[in-house]
Amino acid sequence: MGKKVTVVGAGFYGSTTAQRLAEYNIFDTVVLTDIVEGKPEGLALDLNQSRSIEGFETKVVGQTTGLDGSGYEAIAGSDVVVITAGLPRKPGMSRMDLIEVNAKIVRSVAENVAKHAPEAVIIVVSNPLDEMTALTQLASQFPKNRVLGQAGMLDTARFTHFVAETLAVPVSSVQTLTLGSHGDTMVPVPSRCTVNGQPLSELLPAEKIEELVVRTRNGGAEVVALLKTGSAYYAPSAAAARMAKAVAEDSGAVMPVCAWVDGEYGIEGVYLGVEAELGATGVRKVVETALTESELAGLKEAAEAVRAKQADVAAL
Repeated sequence: MGKKVTVVGAGFYGSTTAQRLAEYNIFDTVVLTDIVEGKPEGLALDLNQSRSIEGFETKVVGQTTGLDGSGYEAIAGSDVVVITAGLPRKPGMSRMDLIEVNAKIVRSVAENVAKHAPEAVIIVVSNPLDEMTALTQLASQFPKNRVLGQAGMLDTARFTHFVAETLAVPVSSVQTLTLGSHGDTMVPVPSRCTVNGQPLSELLPAEKIEELVVRTRNGGAEVVALLKTGSAYYAPSAAAARMAKAVAEDSGAVMPVCAWVDGEYGIEGVYLGVEAELGATGVRKVVETALTESELAGLKEAAEAVRAKQADVAAL
């Protein structure tokens, strides 16, 4: 114990992430912040009242923050900060449609985190994910290993769910992997997809696998279209919370995340979805996995697409 984690943004994504982190019972304190006055305090009060029922001691602290940076002193000493702040998508919107409005929000949050929690590892979940992760590193000036983004965990979880449903098998028997970016240049890695150790390609025809890949790529939009207000948060919060847990416990768990890639896979200087070993310093190292030629080509293509957009983000 003795650990402190902050979740910035008390919308559905942020509040659900805070709940999961508190229920792990590995932190002393979970801080939840928001610019809507009273909202984080109210949610914290509600979460704290669930402690005796769910059996966790972690204290949840709610804190309203001002646009001038007031209130951020509550995050001091945080080991991990999860940034969920920003607007969610509406039906018909792409993640990129959010870039300008969310860039301003995320930049301001990153600057306040750097000021009040200079030793933290930052996990970014605001969309468009790859670009906001790059922007957070620029705005915070943190070492690149201490800023990472949540995307691959979620995309992999969606892919796993679709495969398990299609084959009517337990999700625990399915292993999948997606790399690349969170969105159009997502790179599924069929060579690493198995069911009970058997290659997925032996169980499903190529066109069916491609269909599931497309559904995974559009997984967020599918949820947005059904909800009509807001976007997914149960699966995304589970992914972000597991990443924060790996950092807090210095576990060395290998997860697909958005990390700084500099030389791995022959790709230079860009935030990209790869497998990485996570610990107290954030990304301990990028783990290179054996890829087929077409998978590697897809990853390099994703890197160039993201690189172009990340260059634009510096000016926002």
